[in-house]
Amino acid sequence: MNFSEQCCRVFEQATKAYHVTDHVDATVHNPYEVKSIEFYLYLKNWIDAVQWHLEDIIRNPAIDPVEALAIKRRIDKSNQDRTDLVELIDSFFLDQYKNVKVQPNATINTESPAWAIDRLSILILKIYHMQQEVARTNTSQEHKAQCQEKLHVLLEQKKDLCTALDQLLEDIKTGRKFMKVYKQMKMYNDPALNPVLYGKQ
Repeated sequence: MNFSEQCCRVFEQATKAYHVTDHVDATVHNPYEVKSIEFYLYLKNWIDAVQWHLEDIIRNPAIDPVEALAIKRRIDKSNQDRTDLVELIDSFFLDQYKNVKVQPNATINTESPAWAIDRLSILILKIYHMQQEVARTNTSQEHKAQCQEKLHVLLEQKKDLCTALDQLLEDIKTGRKFMKVYKQMKMYNDPALNPVLYGKQ
């Protein structure tokens, strides 16, 4: 099984599990061994699923402003958790390929493996929800046809992204490419770097 296939299998499993309750406060029951790559993948998709639905909720035009602010803060925290987990997954690959002899003409990719995995997780959620739209019975034929066409594009995108991810990992494994992990220095989350925060101290 290619690594991208493994990712899709775990992401689809987590997406399906989330939608059993379909509630942003549902407890995650991660079936994989702690600190295994499958554990991280499952958790990654669960975080994405919760945030997907928080983004839906906050767009309710009748939402109470106080509730909206609380959800916005929750989304901010979710984004930080997501970023931290992406960096953790990249560290897994750095360790896995630490003994690879990098070729003299090796190049670095614009995107690390974990950020490609991040996009794949979200893509699996898009596919799930677009399939739900196609299956709806209370919509027009035009809506169904439009969603079916979008689903076709998403499935093609999934195929391309999986191919690119597997190629990237193979290139790193053989030394044709090398990778680095750059910590995401989100200044707005840091009380020492956000002037709105440190200006009030």
